[in-house]
Amino acid sequence: MFSRMNPGYYDIKASDVSVWHVPNNVEMVHWRDTAILRYHTETKFLQLHGENLYELFQRYPVRFKGGVCQTNNGPAIPIVYDFGNKESTSNLYGPHTKSQREPGYIHFRVFNTEQAALAICSGVKATGCHTEHYCLGGGGFFAEGNPLQCGDFSGWDWNGYGTGAAYSASKEITESAMLMFYR
Repeated sequence: MFSRMNPGYYDIKASDVSVWHVPNNVEMVHWRDTAILRYHTETKFLQLHGENLYELFQRYPVRFKGGVCQTNNGPAIPIVYDFGNKESTSNLYGPHTKSQREPGYIHFRVFNTEQAALAICSGVKATGCHTEHYCLGGGGFFAEGNPLQCGDFSGWDWNGYGTGAAYSASKEITESAMLMFYR
């Protein structure tokens, strides 16, 4: 996951994060105004986890069979919305996963039923074990072997690309970039 990130994520010391979900192909000058979600943390949680995301993921590695669902997940941090809310966040993910997640958080390193690791649940806390449908950034292996579980958005298209039906995420969230900033 970090191979695609700016080296600043390894070196910068921070206390919190901000996250923006911006539709793909939007020019940078319009990111703030077009974001479908913007939120931040205010708990200074990074001070407890190495002061950056690199160190957090050293403590909570994203690897297959590195833990068990609901037992070995990483921290779930409450968020403050700058744009969006719990309801709009919940509506971005498939309705069949609603009982599996709680909006209003950013959750780091979670496991699914098959012990596959996912790096981040953006805007939600995992409360169930089908995390592949609403979390992202996989550890590279999903035991079910389903080609729909390939890549960082492992099970978001389970019932069709961007349909927002059953276990599928909405097109709005699927076709947006997740931008993370240190605070």
